[in-house]
Amino acid sequence: MEAGSLLHSPIPWNPKLLGGYRGPKPRKDWVADWVSNNDDVVRSLPIYVGGASLLAVLLNRTVSGIAPVADASSSQSRADLLTLGLAVTNILTGLVWLSIRPKSVSVVSPQGFQCRRIYSHLSDSVVSELTWVWQSLSEVTCCRSLIVVYDSRCVLQIGFAAGSSIDDGEPVAVDANKLMQGSLCQGVIKSGAQSYLANLSLYPGKSELPFLPSNTQAVILQPLGEKGIAIIGGDTIRGFTTSDQAWITLIGEKLDATLAKNVKTTPLAVQDQL
Repeated sequence: MEAGSLLHSPIPWNPKLLGGYRGPKPRKDWVADWVSNNDDVVRSLPIYVGGASLLAVLLNRTVSGIAPVADASSSQSRADLLTLGLAVTNILTGLVWLSIRPKSVSVVSPQGFQCRRIYSHLSDSVVSELTWVWQSLSEVTCCRSLIVVYDSRCVLQIGFAAGSSIDDGEPVAVDANKLMQGSLCQGVIKSGAQSYLANLSLYPGKSELPFLPSNTQAVILQPLGEKGIAIIGGDTIRGFTTSDQAWITLIGEKLDATLAKNVKTTPLAVQDQL
């Protein structure tokens, strides 16, 4: 079975095969949906409650004929003071809620050039698998750049790449030897665990990835055994979910097994740019 056959051959759903679904059905949380759709109203609600409480206290003192000056010996005055304190607290809480808002995370368009470079000494089956990996990641996740380096060779560079300052319109090529000697790749390969840079702009090590677009938002560094690494660049801060990371780990293990059998120790040839 080819690598991409699973992607293009969906299994049709037939509830009769399983006798129908009889388990619990998911319930919709109407309160949470209403709060999410009326965020501004909910944040302003303490201000309305506090303001209404202040007016109610003033109206009560006016109608009841109580002296406007607070009297410590009067239980009504003490209750009014407590109500005023709670009303002011509600108003201040509403102001804080309106001033503090979560920063929205938006998708950015990579600033670079489309690139497709594949190592020339690869069999058709390996090329097909690498292409399937790229298509799957780019369609299902926020991946916009994919670089696969194995045995000091750049096996694949596809997606968006940074533009070269020397040759206008040409994407920056990956220096595999320099990349593998950097602290980022060395740390990932030695640990044998995936490294997720959820907000790339906060990491000084991003200078070791000059081939990625300058506005790449997130990066996953996936080790491929002890000889390689896959670098996945995304267009959204914290765009890769936990499921994406686990899936990429499995893909890395599959690529490691495939490349270990097919990447020969032949001299590095000129890569194909399609």
